[in-house]
Amino acid sequence: MRLRLVTYNIHKGIGGVDRRYRLERVAAVLASIEADVCLLQEVDEGAPRSRGDRQVDVLGDALGYPHRAYWPNHRLKVGHYGNALLSKIPLRGAHNLSLTLPLHKVRSALHARLDLPALPHGLWLFNCHLGLAEAERRTQLRRVLHWIELHGRHDRGRGGESVVVMGDLNDVWNRLGPTVMAPAGFRGVARSPPTFPAFRPLRPLDRVFVRGRVAIEQCYRCVDAVARTASDHLPLVADLRVHA
Repeated sequence: MRLRLVTYNIHKGIGGVDRRYRLERVAAVLASIEADVCLLQEVDEGAPRSRGDRQVDVLGDALGYPHRAYWPNHRLKVGHYGNALLSKIPLRGAHNLSLTLPLHKVRSALHARLDLPALPHGLWLFNCHLGLAEAERRTQLRRVLHWIELHGRHDRGRGGESVVVMGDLNDVWNRLGPTVMAPAGFRGVARSPPTFPAFRPLRPLDRVFVRGRVAIEQCYRCVDAVARTASDHLPLVADLRVHA
């Protein structure tokens, strides 16, 4: 079975260059990708800067994603923003895992199981938005791995829990894979494409890692003209194969 996932920091629908709120550009980018599941970061709800939109529903309705989850990370004077999941496949057990460290900005991982016939217990998705300091990111990702080991009891005798960890990991120097994810049995891509800043991408901040009965067939970014203006990040697309 094949799946297409995309991780996209949508920057509240505000363009990375023109600073205009135009959520329809984000919708157009996601429509062109045609992903089965969208893992989104910096999604607004009820904020004046985004016209009070509940963006998870505006995008879900516009693009035909019936299954959705949202969790606010940052409370504003009016409204908030956080991480979201949009899926064409049923999601179950959506939950937020706090990754906030003392004296640091609020961070979290929104996770849920994707119902798949090939996997009796589903594919566990973690949508992460990590911190800006390297030590902070390592601690946060180890917290995710600890949660997986603590709560993931399925498929233990068949290569471990089938998991995808994806999102805006702020992994500027590509150190999280070798130092944190690979020792825990996760696989990534040899060279993740740069996704930031969108108008002239230099840094591969967005990443995907998999474990268990799932493999990455290809990983690429969307670089069309709309994607370069819709946000300050480019979307990172991962085509996966799930083994029954």
